[in-house]
Amino acid sequence: MDYRINDIDRVIKNAVLVMEDSKYQIFEICESARKEMFALGQELNQVIAETGAVIDKVDKLELDYRRARIRLTEVSRDFVRYKEEDIKAAYEKATQLQLDLMVFREKETYLKSRRDELQQRVRGVEKSIERAESIASQINVVLEYLSGDLTQVTRILESAKNRQQIGLKIILAQEDERKRIAREIHDGPAQSLANIVLRAEIAERMLVKQEFQIVQEELIDLKSQVRSGIEEIRKIIFNLRPMALDDLGLVPTLRKYIQDFEEKSKIRTMFDTIGKEIRLPSAMEAGVFRMVQEAFTNAFKHANPSFVSLEITYQGQMMKIVVRDNGVGFNVDALESQISDSNHFGLIGMRERVELLDGRMEIESKKDDGTKVVIHIPMNADQRKE
Repeated sequence: MDYRINDIDRVIKNAVLVMEDSKYQIFEICESARKEMFALGQELNQVIAETGAVIDKVDKLELDYRRARIRLTEVSRDFVRYKEEDIKAAYEKATQLQLDLMVFREKETYLKSRRDELQQRVRGVEKSIERAESIASQINVVLEYLSGDLTQVTRILESAKNRQQIGLKIILAQEDERKRIAREIHDGPAQSLANIVLRAEIAERMLVKQEFQIVQEELIDLKSQVRSGIEEIRKIIFNLRPMALDDLGLVPTLRKYIQDFEEKSKIRTMFDTIGKEIRLPSAMEAGVFRMVQEAFTNAFKHANPSFVSLEITYQGQMMKIVVRDNGVGFNVDALESQISDSNHFGLIGMRERVELLDGRMEIESKKDDGTKVVIHIPMNADQRKE
């Protein structure tokens, strides 16, 4: 067995060296991408400033051109008051302004196209940086795993397969969660803040032009957008870790979640509790909350229901959780065979949480007859490590 341990030790050390080198290369790629994004950002700011100046110039030229055409019409009609030189001068001025207007309109079109192109490139580089950071994060996790105490490698090998699966699932779950949070922030608060900056610039420009009515309307709209952004941020925070879970407990937090679910999905809900509520260890309450959240999410995504209910029963040393919906239902036996192919990550995640809490889960469903998920969790979690 000793020679096997030495071989494994050598393989692990080689893997660590390769990963360290890969980590350095990823770092260089990430730094190069950051420099490119900085340069693109500077160019984008310059193009945005030039675009604003050109738009103002086009607005001025359009006004001057309209005045020149009016002047040309006046001198062309009144041959008594105006001479041929006046008509010629008015015509030349209108022609020159028309040419200038065409040139600046062309420049405006080019700058807007360039601005859009730069914004798209910035987004592409941001995604590249995000991917590089994600890979670096995964490598760090693996390096920490491999750089640990190798003297107990024999004991680790006894459950290597299970540990590998759990470790990889944890890494993938962490990265998926980070991607989801990044998407929510990018599509929500980040977009709102970018729009607020743009509207603030418009308000600033209108203020210079003394268009006070427009400025007031823009400020009212800005206030509404800020409120909306705050609400989105609060929802993201709640999805990450409901603070009410630690302060108020499981039942009030679930009640708030189900109310939000009903408002968002427009699906009618009901929540009942039976028995006296018992506060559970923090990790256990978080696990139960995530299971209920996953069950409601699965119903919303796949069942197309008009009604979803939750019932929690405290039975001595056991907690019973029942989630029902009146959706399309499915063939349970067929789904069981598909779960092994990892096509249903929601149910897999629920089952893993139930198993971690030493519980059991049962699914009852028929085609066009809704679905019932029953989960039994022992409440003697204080006797086990969280």
